[in-house]
Amino acid sequence: MPIAIKMPALSPTMEEGTLAKWLVKVGDTVSAGDIMAEIETDKATMEFEAVDEGVIADIAVPEGSEGVKVGTVIATLAEEGEDPASVKPASADAAPAPAPKDEPSAQAATLTAASAPAPSSSPAPAASGDRVIASPLAKRIAAQKGLDLSSVKGSGPNGRIVKADVEGAQATAAPAAAAPAPAPSAAPAAAPVQAQDFGIPHEVEKLSGMRKTIARRLTESKQQVPHIYLTVDIRLDALLKLRSDLNKALEAQGVKLSVNDMLIKALAKALVAVPQCNVQFAGDQLLKFSRADISVAVSIEGGLITPIVADAGAKAISAISTEMKDLATRAREGKLQPSEYQGGTASLSNMGMFGIKQFEAVINPPQAMIMAIGAGEKRPYVVDDALQIATVMSATGSFDHRAIDGADGAQLMKVFKELCENPLGLVA
Repeated sequence: MPIAIKMPALSPTMEEGTLAKWLVKVGDTVSAGDIMAEIETDKATMEFEAVDEGVIADIAVPEGSEGVKVGTVIATLAEEGEDPASVKPASADAAPAPAPKDEPSAQAATLTAASAPAPSSSPAPAASGDRVIASPLAKRIAAQKGLDLSSVKGSGPNGRIVKADVEGAQATAAPAAAAPAPAPSAAPAAAPVQAQDFGIPHEVEKLSGMRKTIARRLTESKQQVPHIYLTVDIRLDALLKLRSDLNKALEAQGVKLSVNDMLIKALAKALVAVPQCNVQFAGDQLLKFSRADISVAVSIEGGLITPIVADAGAKAISAISTEMKDLATRAREGKLQPSEYQGGTASLSNMGMFGIKQFEAVINPPQAMIMAIGAGEKRPYVVDDALQIATVMSATGSFDHRAIDGADGAQLMKVFKELCENPLGLVA
């Protein structure tokens, strides 16, 4: 029977997307794993893979279409033995509700979605009797990873197991990824903002999906998360000296450390040292993470994205530097995969390169803290009871007061300051 190919949910926050480009046409034969289209989400442009084999019988949504709801039928696939010319285009079912925003970060790492919508609370069984129904690609991935398909629930047609199900099962089994419980119910939606131009000359610019998502998430964060802000001044002279020495030693390897690379490491080590701050509020639960995955704010055209340096506390600063350069480059090119920007246990936002002395960042939900870094500048500073000129920066931690007490936040800021002022601890 014909297979309906539907607009996938490629991230937990995705409700609609733009079908940027079709890479197949009617009459083309596709196999599981073939790239069929490029889809723009609220964060990046992603490739959409086929999960079944067959012939493209109909393309219902032309490339360039914006605002295509998740679950909308975008094409129809004729299975083996069917005449594509006689296949009727699949009818569009009601689009399913988008995945919860606080879906476990590891499960959100599924890079391509099945042609069917995400499973409901009572998914169809993946097997019929002793026979497991799965796509060839799902079977191949499961065989490579040693995963028992009989334990996986399928979200494809008739309960078929597809690639997204296998990857989701793998992510669920990973011990390092703790799944947050659903966040409390959102506050009632505010009334739409009415434009008022007052006769002033202006132009209207339509908001991108990314900007809409940023607006919604930051509004929710400020409305629902009680922020507490703690600021410390940090003397950077020793850290800058160590950075210079390390860069000389690493020059032959083509690695050049930035101050930001060292601050990522410092925040990660501070979170491990003060685990009371490496947490997440989840309703009537508190998730306590055993490693520090640092989301780093990167400015891109049209918005902001936060690629993640996983387990940054256990990585060498040179490894963090190399990883961040790659992540930042691909972030600006729109080529990050969801697993590379969804999740994280805390965030770091550095506006020092813009000359900003101090600022208070908005927490990136569902995380419970973010570190805001200001510019290092020459200031009068008391050193050994004497007034001297030192390079000093201000760092402000924003904490979710539901999960982190002020004293614990202060302890984290103290450890972060000590690591920056005595930076040999970052390479120990």
